[in-house]
Amino acid sequence: MESIKKYVAEFIGTCTLVFFGCGTAAKLGCDTGAGYALTALAFGLVIVAMAYSIGNVSGCHVNPAVSLAMLISGKLKIKDCCGYFVAQFAGATLGAFALRVALGKTSTLGANALYGGSWKASLLIEIVLTFTFVLAILGVTDKLENSSVAGLVIGLTLTLVHILGIAFTGTSVNPARSFGPAILVGGDALSALWVFIVAPLVGGALAALVYKFLAGKKKAE
Repeated sequence: MESIKKYVAEFIGTCTLVFFGCGTAAKLGCDTGAGYALTALAFGLVIVAMAYSIGNVSGCHVNPAVSLAMLISGKLKIKDCCGYFVAQFAGATLGAFALRVALGKTSTLGANALYGGSWKASLLIEIVLTFTFVLAILGVTDKLENSSVAGLVIGLTLTLVHILGIAFTGTSVNPARSFGPAILVGGDALSALWVFIVAPLVGGALAALVYKFLAGKKKAE
């Protein structure tokens, strides 16, 4: 039952992330300074809200890249990691579907896009952005005394990576966040989806390995 509660929490959290984050991007657009800033803030604030509401249940990963990093770090069992993946992708799909109903069939639903049509550049950008985001998560959640501010730090870090990343790829750093809108929008968003699944997972895995090395070395000393 405890595992089911965790999966439901991840489902709700990821659905909320897509609905509010992608919804803000789709509705306001990112062509103006206000739309750009509000989209970055929307993604960050959703994480803050979810961290302090479901964080005590599932850890508020709401992102397969984060769950993979936690698995590599030994903080998540493989069974739960698989359950988190299913819940996150399902939640993202429901969130995107809700946006489709609210915004109509012509909306982009905040789907990601390749930077300049280049999958290589987009892959690199997303790996770096995700690495930065997940490294911050691993660091701030590694100490119990940080628990009261962890949600705020993680939300602000997500805002930070969006401030840079929106201009390039629209910022994914989350395979589930990209999956939901892409499968409903189709076209270029769907054909490029593999980049926004592979890159965040690689970035998250690298962050876990690097943090493991850094934290392990510090403890050894």
